[in-house]
Order: sequence, then structure tokens, then C-alpha cells
Amino acid sequence: MSMNKNTVLGYATLIMIVVGVGLIALGAFRYDDIAGFGFAAVGVGFFAIAWVFNALKGRV
Repeated sequence: MSMNKNTVLGYATLIMIVVGVGLIALGAFRYDDIAGFGFAAVGVGFFAIAWVFNALKGRV
């Protein structure tokens, strides 16, 4: 199985989306105080980085 740059970026995007969903779920369902907003903000940041990885997929 050959891992070129596009497949690596694809897997990185998928992992970042899964971790982002997990962090947003932690912030929404586990923590009711101000820490929940922090977890949700970091999850949104993971989404932003995954979006950048997805945008770079054809250009690297």
C-alpha cells in the first residue's frame, strides 16, 4: 500500500474530524461549566485545521 501525500492528508483530515467531534461532544455532554466552552472551542479549531488539510490535498 503506497502512501502518497494525498492519502496522508486524507487520513489526517479524517482523524482531525473524529477528534474534533469527540471534543465538541465532551464539551456539550460531559462538562457543564466553563470548561465545556473550552473543549468546544478546541474542537472547532480541529475542524478548521482539518479544513486546511483538505484544501491542501490536491496542491502538495
